[in-house]
Amino acid sequence: MCALYGGIEAGGTKFVCAIGSGPHDLRDIKRIPTTTPSETIGQVIEFFKGHGTIAAVGIAAFGPVDLDTKSPTFGYITSTPKPGWAFTDLAGLVGRALKVHVGFDTDVNGAALGEHRWGAAQDLNDFIYLTIGTGIGGGAMVNGKLAHGLIHPEMGHIRLPHDLQADPYKGHCPFHGDCFEGLANGPAMQERWGQPAETLPADHPAWALEARYIAFALQNYICTLSPQKLILGGGVMEQPQLFGMVRQNVQQMLNEYVSAKQILKDIDNYIVPPKLGKQAGVLGAIALAIHAHRTI
Repeated sequence: MCALYGGIEAGGTKFVCAIGSGPHDLRDIKRIPTTTPSETIGQVIEFFKGHGTIAAVGIAAFGPVDLDTKSPTFGYITSTPKPGWAFTDLAGLVGRALKVHVGFDTDVNGAALGEHRWGAAQDLNDFIYLTIGTGIGGGAMVNGKLAHGLIHPEMGHIRLPHDLQADPYKGHCPFHGDCFEGLANGPAMQERWGQPAETLPADHPAWALEARYIAFALQNYICTLSPQKLILGGGVMEQPQLFGMVRQNVQQMLNEYVSAKQILKDIDNYIVPPKLGKQAGVLGAIALAIHAHRTI
C-alpha cells in the first residue's frame, strides 16, 4: 500500500488541502477560505487530523516566504500585502500540530514541481511555471532544481515597458505600481476596464493589451533563463484566445534573435497551459511532501 501525503496550496483567497499520492490518487480535497491565520490554519489542521496517518505534508504558499532552512523564520510567510498574514509561521504551525515533516516552497515553485513530476514538464530540466490570476508569480526549474537563491524568484514584479499614452492605468501593485503584476493581474484588469476580466468579450481590446504585457515578460524570461518550456496557468489564462495572442507577440518581440526551432516552428508546444490544470498547485504541494519524506 502506497504512503499517503498531505498537500496544501496556500493561496491568498483560499487554501486547497488534499490527501493522496498523485493525480490518480487523490482521496479527499477541501477548499478553505483564507481569512485570518488562526482561523484558516486551524481549519487546515482539523482537516488533516480527520484523515489518520500521513507520511508528510507539503505546503505551496503565497508569499513572499522564507525558504532558508537555516533561518529562524524558515517556513514563514514574510512581507506579504495580505492583511494579517505578514510573518506568519505557516510551516511550523502545521508541522508541530500534525507531528510530520513539512516540505515548503512558493505556490508557483510547488506547481512547477507538480508539472515536472506528472504534467507538462516531465523529462525537462529547465522550464518556468507562471501563474496569472489574482497575483502573478513564477517558479523556475534550472538544471533540474527549483530556483531559490537570495529568497526565491519574484517574476511578477519585473518592470515592463509601459506606454502611458496607450495605457494610462497607473498599476495595481502596492509596492511598485506598474510592474508586471500591477499591470496584468486580474484585479488590474478589473480596475482598468471597470468589470471582471472573465466577463470581457473575446474581442475586447483588453486582451490585446494583456497579451502584449505577458509577452514582454516572457521575452525577458526567455532571454534570461532560456527555459525549455513556458507553462502558463491561473485564471486570466483560461481565456481560449489568449494563448495564441501571447505566442504571436513573443515571436514578434524576439524577432528571430533566439533561433530555437521550438520558438520559430513549434511555439504551440513551447508556451502551453498546465497539464495538471487547476490541480497543479495542490498536486505540487503533494510533490513537495513526497520530496520531504524521501529526504528525511
